[in-house]
Amino acid sequence: MGDEEKKKMSSSRKQHLKSLMLQIAKAEIEKEESERAAEKLSYLNEKCPPLSLGSGLKELQDLCKELHGKIDVVDEERYDLESKAKKSTKEIEDLKQKVFDLKGKFKKPVLRKVRMSADAMLQALLGSKHKVSMDLRANLKQVKKEEKEKDICEVGDWRKNIEDKAGMEGRKKMFESEA
Repeated sequence: MGDEEKKKMSSSRKQHLKSLMLQIAKAEIEKEESERAAEKLSYLNEKCPPLSLGSGLKELQDLCKELHGKIDVVDEERYDLESKAKKSTKEIEDLKQKVFDLKGKFKKPVLRKVRMSADAMLQALLGSKHKVSMDLRANLKQVKKEEKEKDICEVGDWRKNIEDKAGMEGRKKMFESEA
C-alpha cells in the first residue's frame, strides 16, 4: 500500500509542479533569446563596422566602390549556398522517388513447389564444387521379409501368448473372467 501512496499525487501538487516547470522553461527561452541577440550584435559589429563618411567626393566614391565589392562577394556566397541547397533537395527528392518506385514495383513472387533431388540441390547451391553424391536411401536400414514373417508367427494369437506366459491357472482365469 506504501507504493500506491507514493505513485498517486494530488491535483494541487501536479498544478504546482506544472507551474514550476513552465517558469523554468520560460526562463530558459528568455536566456536563449538574449544569447542569440548578443551573438547577432557581435556578428554585425564584426562584419559591418560603423561607416566613416569622408568629407570629400573622392572618399565617398571609394567607400561606395568598397561597399559594392563587399556586396558582390556576399552575393556570390549566397548564390553558391542556394545552388548547393537546391542540388541537395533535388538529390533528396530523387532518392525518395527511387525508394518509392522500389517499394511499389517489386512484389514478392509466388513460390512454386519444385521437385529436386538432394544432389541437384547441392549442385545448384555449390556449382562445380559439388563432388560427393548424397544418396539418402543408402543409409536406410535394410529389413528382410523373412524376419517380419517370423515376428508375425511368434506373436500370433494374443490369447495363446497369455496362456503361455501365465504361470498360474488363477491368473489365466482372472483374464478370462474380465473378458
